[in-house]
Amino acid sequence: MKLVIAATGASGTIYLQRLLQQIDCGAHEVHLVLSAHAKQVAKQELDHFKIPASVWQHSENDLNVPFVSGSARFDAMAVVPCSMATLGRIASGSSDSALLRAADVFLKERRKLILVPRETPWNLIHARNVVSLLEAGAIVLPAIPSFYSRPASVTAIVDTVVWRILDQMGLPSQSAYRWGDDTAKPSRKR
Repeated sequence: MKLVIAATGASGTIYLQRLLQQIDCGAHEVHLVLSAHAKQVAKQELDHFKIPASVWQHSENDLNVPFVSGSARFDAMAVVPCSMATLGRIASGSSDSALLRAADVFLKERRKLILVPRETPWNLIHARNVVSLLEAGAIVLPAIPSFYSRPASVTAIVDTVVWRILDQMGLPSQSAYRWGDDTAKPSRKR
């Protein structure tokens, strides 16, 4: 698969880190765009943010990247985390950066665009922007973890969201907890 992964300045760099770790970047063509604020947040939140060597990194201001054109065939784009400011810009059709232009292209070409907002609470403007994007065909997947699997660490909690992102991208994780799957049920201490 050919994928675009982007990140903006919302808190939640750990979701991006875990997503990059769980995609087989050697088997898939992965392009990464980090906004300037995403880079700042990554430094604040993680001691060592690691980008796999096989990932293509692009500047947020480089409009000569292939995924900003509808004629370039890409399978999915995920913005993890996606700030509400970026979500609003995408909803308005703004295309003044590689990240925003790519999101616009994915919407117009009816390709999979997954936005992972982490900010809360929402105001009415946020909610209206989300509705606009859902109507335009985007997948809005808030970074809301699940607890069915009884995660025992922060990483395990984060993975419950990352597994959903991978599912939406068409790259289901073998380690994902699946409700009703007897082999995946967590052990219960009594």
